[in-house]
Amino acid sequence: MAQAIDPITLQVINGALQTIAEEMGHVLYRMSFSSIIRESQDLGAGLFDTQFDTLCESESTPLHIGSLPGYLAGIQETLQDGEWHEGDLVIHNHPYHGSSHSPDIAVVVPVFHEGVLVGYSANTAHHLDIGAATPGLIIDIPDVFAEGMLFAGTKLYERGKRNEAIWNFIGRNSRAARQLQDDLDAQIASARLGAKRFAELMDRYGRQMVLDATQQLMDYTERVLRQRIAAIPDGEYRAEGFLDDDGKNRDVRLPIKVCVRVKGDDIEIDLTGSSKQVETAFNVPFEGSTKVACFCAIRSLLLDAVTSDVKVPSNQGSFRPVKVTAPKGSIYNPTFPAAAEARFTQCNRVIDLIYKALAPVLPNDIIAGSSASLSFCSYAGVRPSGDYWVFLEVNEGSYGGRPRADGPDSIDNLMANTRNNPIEDLAMHLPMICDRYELRDDVMPGAGRFRGGIGVVKAQRVLTDAFITHENERHHDVPWGIFGGSPGQVGKVDIYNVGRPNDVRHMPAKFSGMRVAAGDVHVFYGPCGGGFGEPLERPATKVLDDVLDGFCTVEHARLAYGVIVDAAAETVDEAATRALRERMCETRSKPATTSEPPQIKASERAAQPTSRQAPTPSRLMSRSGTSPLSPPRIRPIASPPHAPPPVTRRNGRSLPEVIRGLREAYGDSWSFEIVRHSAHDDVIEVVGQLHANGSAVRETAAARQAPGRPLGALLERLANDSLCKCAETLMRNGH
Repeated sequence: MAQAIDPITLQVINGALQTIAEEMGHVLYRMSFSSIIRESQDLGAGLFDTQFDTLCESESTPLHIGSLPGYLAGIQETLQDGEWHEGDLVIHNHPYHGSSHSPDIAVVVPVFHEGVLVGYSANTAHHLDIGAATPGLIIDIPDVFAEGMLFAGTKLYERGKRNEAIWNFIGRNSRAARQLQDDLDAQIASARLGAKRFAELMDRYGRQMVLDATQQLMDYTERVLRQRIAAIPDGEYRAEGFLDDDGKNRDVRLPIKVCVRVKGDDIEIDLTGSSKQVETAFNVPFEGSTKVACFCAIRSLLLDAVTSDVKVPSNQGSFRPVKVTAPKGSIYNPTFPAAAEARFTQCNRVIDLIYKALAPVLPNDIIAGSSASLSFCSYAGVRPSGDYWVFLEVNEGSYGGRPRADGPDSIDNLMANTRNNPIEDLAMHLPMICDRYELRDDVMPGAGRFRGGIGVVKAQRVLTDAFITHENERHHDVPWGIFGGSPGQVGKVDIYNVGRPNDVRHMPAKFSGMRVAAGDVHVFYGPCGGGFGEPLERPATKVLDDVLDGFCTVEHARLAYGVIVDAAAETVDEAATRALRERMCETRSKPATTSEPPQIKASERAAQPTSRQAPTPSRLMSRSGTSPLSPPRIRPIASPPHAPPPVTRRNGRSLPEVIRGLREAYGDSWSFEIVRHSAHDDVIEVVGQLHANGSAVRETAAARQAPGRPLGALLERLANDSLCKCAETLMRNGH
């Protein structure tokens, strides 16, 4: 029976475990040679017990560390000789045996204490090239075998002796063999250090006490997370989006459907209804990536280290209450031998939609839509010596507006947590030059009380003929605004030659093995985040600051925020701003409004800029219903499990009839969103907004909450009532 550890000793052991994980991570990236590990820190490290439970993890990339239990389970299925010995070391990267994806090779060392197997020390890291069909990254390939070298439970070391045949095989099957082997050496040193430190901890405190402490720490983390889940009203919370394409079949949108089910202190993320698996590598390994993305979303929402009032250890306890469902044969749970290397963007989009789904019941915790994609680019070429050079780069994105702050600009978002590569280092080692690296100024981020983050612009020029593969997303599905905030902006990619800068090729989000010539420039424009809250509630001084910083035009300040800025004097015309905001509020309170900008008085017009083109008013409007695979958001609110949605009727028309009428009138070019909801005593109020045909209509629905009635069911009914009222008003006014 496990002994109860006193709180002080428990904290000491917890601190020791976290320190071991951090030391493992530091050794790994400090000893590595490729920039993707050394600079970007695309890695994860930690200790695990014999049940493959995470005991501690490095503060690096969440997708790496959360995937390691899946790796260990896959190794158990495929372990060479079926038995662990002291001195063994396994490499493993098979996506159908638990890995996150094939370039992320895990190194695992068994931990023995006094001859007894007590756990594992393990890490993963993304490698430059594992001999796939195209250098560095791959998208358009037929199956998993085209991803390169696949290892499943393979012992690189047996009883302390390296298998030279395997080591030489690795060195002869990569375009970046030296870096691959040197980075593996760094992983080996990290894993062996973790095993040594774990055994030393048991020497000091005793094996049983340490193992009991790890169980107690995992139970504590689980208990805290379950308490947070239990505070969410029971119900089903849904959100939808879509992916641009699979990297081959252009303009074929791929739906993403997320249902978050909360029941008591359990939570389930159900991805049923998302796209079927695709014929390229744009699929997601279920155990190593899909589940981990869902774990990350719930951890970030409910166990955030900055906002949480208690410090919660990062361990397996944070995974236990979360169930993940994805049908076999779907893009989030492909069937062997489908390729599944290009899987990161889909993970980020799931997290983004989980946030969106839970927004009605966690309004003070979620953020508006982020870029929620990954710009992962591979540049490669052949040197005069005949050797390949390969460079992998993770470009930054942006966050949506937050409940208490603007969305951060140009930051790797959601679950990537990687760093950028210094451009000086790039120019020193590779035939490339960074021509431009700054915030976007061609579009504005989503307006809101807290605006969305601004995406990055990065222009990389190759100095020799080269190959480029770009894994990217969100050229079509706009990051969403919330609680009255405006949507953000999609990304784009251009290629041109430095000698012909006006001859620009507009590229799709993802492409494979494109040949480019010396002097060609690849330009990535990151998506901008959506706004949080009403733009008219943003303090005028903050709008002025953004104008002076170059983050906002004077025209955009007027159109989106109702703020009149005198750029020359660097001041706000307070009287004109107050008058304009009052008129904008009056206009928005009317049954229907057009998308025309508010009329400008002469005193307001004088402050407008002439040097920079502002976004047109229509770009500030939400258009989430523009694709058949991006259906209007008609059920963003909770409903009790297994209960049919309430059928709302207004003037004899049911909700399905209203939706059918909207589709007949506007096709898919309409959208409905919940602007806000509130509770006053026992009265629940929901404000919804319907966009269609250049008009926007807001209507309020309210009702008293009956004792014992689930809040989720009432919120859904009121959301449906609001939609019906909006549609009635829209039709009545002839829009």
